[in-house]
Amino acid sequence: MYSYEDRIRAVTLDIKLGKRTGATIRQLGYPTKNSLKSWHEEYERRLDLLSGYVRSKPKYSQIQKEQAVKHYAEHGRCIASTVKALGYPCRDLLRAWIDELDPDSRQRVVGRAVSAPRPPQMKKQAVLELCTREGSAQAVAQKLGVSRPTLYNWKNQLLGREAPASMKQTNQSPHAQERDELERQVEALRREVRQLRLEQDLLNKANELLKKGLGVDLQLLSNREKTLLIDALKEHYGLPKLLGQLGLARSSYFYHRARAAVGDRYLCARRAITDIFESDHRCYGYRRLQASLTRQQVNISEKVVQRLMRQERLVAPKSKKRRYASYQGEISPAPENIINRDFQAAASNEKWLTDITEFQIPGGKVYLSPIIDCFDGMVMSWTIGTSPDAELVNTMLDAAIETVTDTADRPVVHSDRGGHYRRPGWISRMRDANFTRSMSRKACSPDNAACEGFFGWLKNELFYPQDWKSVTLAQFIEAVDNYSRWYNEKRIKISLWALSPIEYRVSLGLAA
Repeated sequence: MYSYEDRIRAVTLDIKLGKRTGATIRQLGYPTKNSLKSWHEEYERRLDLLSGYVRSKPKYSQIQKEQAVKHYAEHGRCIASTVKALGYPCRDLLRAWIDELDPDSRQRVVGRAVSAPRPPQMKKQAVLELCTREGSAQAVAQKLGVSRPTLYNWKNQLLGREAPASMKQTNQSPHAQERDELERQVEALRREVRQLRLEQDLLNKANELLKKGLGVDLQLLSNREKTLLIDALKEHYGLPKLLGQLGLARSSYFYHRARAAVGDRYLCARRAITDIFESDHRCYGYRRLQASLTRQQVNISEKVVQRLMRQERLVAPKSKKRRYASYQGEISPAPENIINRDFQAAASNEKWLTDITEFQIPGGKVYLSPIIDCFDGMVMSWTIGTSPDAELVNTMLDAAIETVTDTADRPVVHSDRGGHYRRPGWISRMRDANFTRSMSRKACSPDNAACEGFFGWLKNELFYPQDWKSVTLAQFIEAVDNYSRWYNEKRIKISLWALSPIEYRVSLGLAA
């Protein structure tokens, strides 16, 4: 039984890991999945756990038990009719009550059960005694408690029908050569029996230790698994024989034994990787995880991080195709494509990118309109709404203009050919702020690839991995807003020396 502290620690860690039962049990080493699930349900129901285990009260009283047994005795001693008449209990429980209160009233049928199958070890020993006997086969069968045909059937199963059933020496054999031949045959049979015994023991140990089926191919096991089998059986068989049977080199065996003795050298790194992955929207790949570990003074290679991620089943989301398109036709003249896919900027507020993306959840549709600075990928401003109208983009532009404090900064604002960026409100704001307009070619999303990349990260890291069925529009808008702030403040980028955009600007003295 686990103490209160053990149970509350398991529930707390399970909540922290997002109800990932397997990861919780691997970290703590306890309990079972069903126990953890029941503790979690109790914690959600009571907001706490009971200090000790409470024994449940019996479902049926003593009076009910006596009434059920009495009804059984007075109505034909039929268990089925008693359960049907009273409505309780189940048949097995009623039988137990009858055995307890009136054991002599039960009607019993005595029969002979089918004999249980003989264990393989007994069969091998029986065949060995049959082949090396001095007396008759009937005497061997009587000694083992089986019939003579059964004894010969076991011999045919293990050795085949061509193998002789008797290797005993007879007084009728006058020649020493024949006697020597019989002795060699006996020795060959003994070797075969020992080989069969070894193979059976290996299969049993593989089933017991590795949870493999009895029909597993031992040659397909990994070297580490073969080492475990050899350690379990080396007291009964010689090491060379086990190594030859499993096809394992002697050096490989001692190598895996040494590794097992050292233990998990990456235990601390494994826990740190899991914590970072869970706290950062489960979106970091091995490169950003390795950079985060370096910031925590944990120095391991990217290949080790990849291996630990595979072992902990930490999978970063993959990109998916976008759906929303805001193109409404040529409603006004389009400006020149000044950016021309050159998304590199030597300073902040030099090149800005903007676009609109759509999120569709059961509660409705939500639209995000951000402005991205090409200098470091920072989101300068953003608006989130339920309609992709002109107010959505104009409000975002007004907020972005307020961030430009230096009069010398006049960025080029690049967008696609959506109707929002060709209306009088957008054009007048750009002209008043002395900003330069730039537009992609028609139906050419790569011309605005850096902004599309931000949308891809947002959806792969926040939107696609989660289930939004029970989330309202207001809650979803808040989640997108929180992600945008996290993206600027905490989400590291390898291209920025493993810093977030705000941390990068602070390191350059561009922000306080």
